[in-house]
Amino acid sequence: MKEDESDGRSIKSNETLFAIVESLRESEGAGVTELADRLGLAKSTVHKHLVSLERHGYVVNEDGHYRLGLQFFNVGVSVRNQFEVYHAAKERINQLAFDVDETVWLIVPENGMGMFIYGVPRSESFSFDSTIGNWVPLHANSAGKAILAHLPERKVLETIDRHGLPARTENTITDRDALFEELERVRERGYAVNYQEDLRGLHALATPVIRDGRPIAAVAIAGAANRLTEERIQAELSEPLLEAVDDIELRLVYG
Repeated sequence: MKEDESDGRSIKSNETLFAIVESLRESEGAGVTELADRLGLAKSTVHKHLVSLERHGYVVNEDGHYRLGLQFFNVGVSVRNQFEVYHAAKERINQLAFDVDETVWLIVPENGMGMFIYGVPRSESFSFDSTIGNWVPLHANSAGKAILAHLPERKVLETIDRHGLPARTENTITDRDALFEELERVRERGYAVNYQEDLRGLHALATPVIRDGRPIAAVAIAGAANRLTEERIQAELSEPLLEAVDDIELRLVYG
C-alpha cells in the first residue's frame, strides 16, 4: 500500500472520530444506529470508534446509549492549567467581580476565536456554567475587539478571512472598514465596549492582557444593558478594569 493512501485512510478515520464526538456533544448522547444514520456511516464503523473511545474513557456506554465521558473534562482542565494567564488572573478577577458587583470573564484567543476559560458570575447572571468553554467570534464582543485591536493588521485580516464577520445581533459589526474604525477607537480609549453586539440585552467592556507586546487574553465586565450603561462604564467600571489588568500583567512578569 502506498504511503499517501495509508495517510489518507488515517485522516478519514480521524475525521470520522471527530464527527462522532461532535455529534454526541450536540445531541447529549445517542445510540449506534442513530449516530450512523445522522452521519451517513456504517453502524460497524461507528461502533468501532465508540468502543475505542470508551476504552480510553472519552465516552460512556449506558445500555447502548453513548454519551461523552469525563475524560474530556479532565483534558480540558489540564489544558486550562497550562495557561499562565489563567493562574495570574484568577485571584484578581475574583476581586474585580466583588468590587464592581458584575460578572467578570477571562477570554483567551486561539485560532482566530475566543474562549471563556474563567469567570465569576453576578447572582442573577445569564447561564454561567454553559458559557465557560464556549467559543465566540472576536469581532462581536468586547473581549474579542480588545484582542483584535492589539494584533497586527495582517492577523486581523487573516481572522476575518477565516471566520468572516457573522451577525450575532442587529448591532454586530459586519463591515470590515467599520471594524477597523472601531478597533482604532478601542486603542484610543484603552478598552473595548459591546452594546448588545453579541447578545441582546447585554453590555460589556473589556481590555486586553498584553505580554511581550501581544494580546494573550482579555478581561471583560459584562451585565444587563440597563445596569451597564455607557455613563456607568465610563465613570465607574473602566478604571477598575484597567487597574485589574495592570495587576495581572505585573503578575505575569514577576510571578
